Amino acid sequence: MDFLWYIFAGAAVGLAVGITGVGGGSLMTPLLLLFGFPPHIAIGTDLMYAGIAKSTGVFMHAKRGNVNWKVVGAMAAGSIPASLLTVWALSRFEKPDHYQEILTATLGLMLLITAVVILFRKRLTNHFNINLSEQKSSRVIFFCGIVLGALVTMTSVGAGALGTAIMMILFPVMRAKNIVGTDLAHAVPLTLVAGFGHLLLGNVDYYLLAGLLIGSIPTIYLGTRIASFVPNHVLQPILATALMSFGIKYLFF
Repeated sequence: MDFLWYIFAGAAVGLAVGITGVGGGSLMTPLLLLFGFPPHIAIGTDLMYAGIAKSTGVFMHAKRGNVNWKVVGAMAAGSIPASLLTVWALSRFEKPDHYQEILTATLGLMLLITAVVILFRKRLTNHFNINLSEQKSSRVIFFCGIVLGALVTMTSVGAGALGTAIMMILFPVMRAKNIVGTDLAHAVPLTLVAGFGHLLLGNVDYYLLAGLLIGSIPTIYLGTRIASFVPNHVLQPILATALMSFGIKYLFF
């Protein structure tokens, strides 16, 4: 019976991701916590789920020429080592129980930031419209990658929404499909590296992971097909409000 609930959870999140484009980690991890999973299991399993579920999307975007591999390389040069270092830091604790509060507080902060980005993305990108040279932008995105790598590894949140916002601000002339493809091409290796790190820490529930993948992969595709018929400007504020509520809960309570 539990396995059916996992499939249903994966299907619900997959549909929401397909329709709205909101990152799966922002939705999945709070949902798993509501199911009663400990934070380290919810985060570790979600990272593996995200890396596997999004991998086919990278292939499709790369095939269509939507990926800027220079940007991916610059961001990954910061995020991947930061992810590995974060996993190493977590491994220094004797038991997962000893870093649960750190994970939940950081998760709450990331959910709040993600909600703000979803609600005010256009205003943020217009206000911080930066047009750097290629050399300077590579340095900036490298340091952004370091921060993103550490935070995603600790929370499973931000690889999609925050990565996209960073690129929209730093590369205002980049087309939307290229931003999505480039962000996805960076998010997949980052979440897989972070996921395997959590797997080595014993933070991945394989039974749960299988159920989430079975449920979500078909509905992500379905969501992208029906996205044009759903008022995105209505759904995204609702999702952002939910994420903000979860963020306040995990950060302050």
